[in-house]
Amino acid sequence: MEMTGEHRIAAPRSVVWDGLNDPEVLRQSIPGCDTLEKTSPTEMTATVTAKVGPVKASFGGQVTLSNLNPPESYTISGEGKGGAAGFAKGGADVKLVEDGDGTLLQYAVKANIGGKLAQLGARLIDGTAKKMADDFFARFAALMEQRARAVPAAAAAVAVEPISAAPILPEAAAAIADVPPPVPAEAVVNPPSPAEAPAAASAQPIPAPRPVPEPAPQTAVPRPLPAAAPVAEDRRGGLSPAIWISALIVIVLLLLYLYL
Repeated sequence: MEMTGEHRIAAPRSVVWDGLNDPEVLRQSIPGCDTLEKTSPTEMTATVTAKVGPVKASFGGQVTLSNLNPPESYTISGEGKGGAAGFAKGGADVKLVEDGDGTLLQYAVKANIGGKLAQLGARLIDGTAKKMADDFFARFAALMEQRARAVPAAAAAVAVEPISAAPILPEAAAAIADVPPPVPAEAVVNPPSPAEAPAAASAQPIPAPRPVPEPAPQTAVPRPLPAAAPVAEDRRGGLSPAIWISALIVIVLLLLYLYL
């Protein structure tokens, strides 16, 4: 049995891709699906109760994903056994194509059926498979559209808390009070004329004078005594001539006193 088709889903391709890999979404979308569990990133187990004409049976099987090309395409294959009712195995190539604000899902299915199911005739089997596919895509599209609407709503519901201003410490407030106000840009670009300068100066508030700290008391430092004047010496290294003459006179007077 071979079957191809496409369905447009009003949801972004990334949302549709996530849905095709979500076990809970697939369980709700597959008609007659009782259980579906993900055993690994690429494998799932499922039990499905299906009715094809007069035959109704519960099928259990395993589904495997391959040829993964997120978020564009993959291949899904599996095999289901329904006891005396027969078996079904096959696979499907699924491709997602962006279509404006929606997604076009294209698929091509190939399956083999055996047992009592194969005896019902190809027309009955094809009709049942077509109906199950239509039911699956109708449910899947509704879930994806609901999820696509929920994503913007959840983003809009996130409240942004206002950032509270940090308290200003007294030291910082005092430092800010001492800073003169900034000069407006207009005053820098267009300075006031000499006639307007006195008015502008009078309009600005005069800052309060800052207290001048008192000078520290100074202790009296004793001045050093002047050094004794050195004895006058000759520039050549000896005593000056005046000292020689005085000494010579003193010696002569002493000699006269002794011998007279």
